[in-house]
Amino acid sequence: MRVSTSTLYDQGTRSMLQQQDSLFRLQQHLSTGKRIMTPSDDPIGAARAHELAQSLSLNTQYADNRYRAADSLQQVDSTLGSVSNLIQSVRTMAVAAGNPAFSDSERKMMAVELRGHFDELLGLANTRDEQGNYLFSGFKGNTRPFEQTANGVEYKGDQEQRLIQVSSSRQLPVSETGDAIFEPGGLSLFQTIEDFIDELETPGGAALSGAVSTALQDLDIALDNVLAKRAAVGSRLQEVDALQQIGEDTAIQYQQSLSRLQDLDFAQAISDMTRQQALLEAAQKTFTRVSGLSLFNLI
Repeated sequence: MRVSTSTLYDQGTRSMLQQQDSLFRLQQHLSTGKRIMTPSDDPIGAARAHELAQSLSLNTQYADNRYRAADSLQQVDSTLGSVSNLIQSVRTMAVAAGNPAFSDSERKMMAVELRGHFDELLGLANTRDEQGNYLFSGFKGNTRPFEQTANGVEYKGDQEQRLIQVSSSRQLPVSETGDAIFEPGGLSLFQTIEDFIDELETPGGAALSGAVSTALQDLDIALDNVLAKRAAVGSRLQEVDALQQIGEDTAIQYQQSLSRLQDLDFAQAISDMTRQQALLEAAQKTFTRVSGLSLFNLI
């Protein structure tokens, strides 16, 4: 079978181009440090790497959500701590107010101090988070939860807790509603303090003994409720910490799996490049010799 000069030339050219392309790809792998640069390098491995990269990205998003959840819960916890301290202060004053030796003027001075605590409590109930949303208004983040009206302090929020997706299977409540904190069972903490202030401002204090007893009973209910809510918030904070640790461990596993799939074996790649360079040189020498062949060389 006769092989034309052009056929030999074309075959030699194709061989060199193939060797050059293989060498170029090896150089790209070495420069990036990646074994898989395109799906054609390893279709199954590339598909698996894509899945792992998506899982890692989602895990990172959950981690960000957990940080947000922790920040929100910590602010709720801190605010509830201030509320419980204020209730205890009011309770201490209620006990002291039961002293029958106090004069009307002394009781009025105590009422002024209690009014300050009342205003402080109202401010705590209307606390905002770092984004400007009210902590205790439920889903109505832009609605001031408690308003002073002619009928007393009224709750304007709703009964829904805000949720954050902290894992693939867990939505965590990161807020408490104002009515659940300040109006347990319909018993308004604001009204309890308001009623006691009114009694202290009443000259004579004939009904003060009964008012003290009622105030202490209601304050104890309110305090127990706030402490229970704060304990629930603390439990959620612990859950966030546990989920964060699991998430960090999962991220390490994903990264290690991605590394095994994508990262280049440099020793093997350098060996392959050395071999490819030798093949290219051999192809170039062969092409040079074949392309120089001619019958005229034999005349």
